[in-house]
Amino acid sequence: MYKGYETPAYDVLEQDGAIELRRYAPHVVAEVQVEGSRRGAVGRGFRTLAGYIFGDNADAQKVAMTAPVAQISVPAAGDAAGGTALPGPVWTVRFTMPSDYDVGTLPVPADSAIRLTRTAPQTQAVIRFSGFWSDRSLNAKADALQAWAEARGLTLEGSPRYYFYDDPFTLPFNRRNEVAFVVR
Repeated sequence: MYKGYETPAYDVLEQDGAIELRRYAPHVVAEVQVEGSRRGAVGRGFRTLAGYIFGDNADAQKVAMTAPVAQISVPAAGDAAGGTALPGPVWTVRFTMPSDYDVGTLPVPADSAIRLTRTAPQTQAVIRFSGFWSDRSLNAKADALQAWAEARGLTLEGSPRYYFYDDPFTLPFNRRNEVAFVVR
């Protein structure tokens, strides 16, 4: 839980300051792909997914908000081999669904762009920080995380994932943000 919001379940395998190696359990997500700048895409994706959980679905059913909002760069065409992709013009924005739902028990989205799926178990290297999440700060944290992983002989897969736990009105020093990579 984070400030009363459910979060995806994980076990901490290793901790080194602000960096954790986590093993995430499978969980259900609602996600949408959005084109545009990172900041613009997370805003549009958030609004689409918020509409879904606030009742814009086949049952007009509300679904509890969870944390964090995740943003992941979609690899460019031709980068399907899993190499690191630079953040591009297409992003996946994702909400974790409450754990008492499965894909089949969630209301059907009214917006056909929203996809409901179950994630696979996954190990991720994650660095936590507070403050504003500018492109500069996210890139600096991704670089620090890559250096940490390289020093330990860990292989990171794909592009960074950005996790935002707080609303934009939360004071910067009270915000929880994370940058993560899947560990192969």
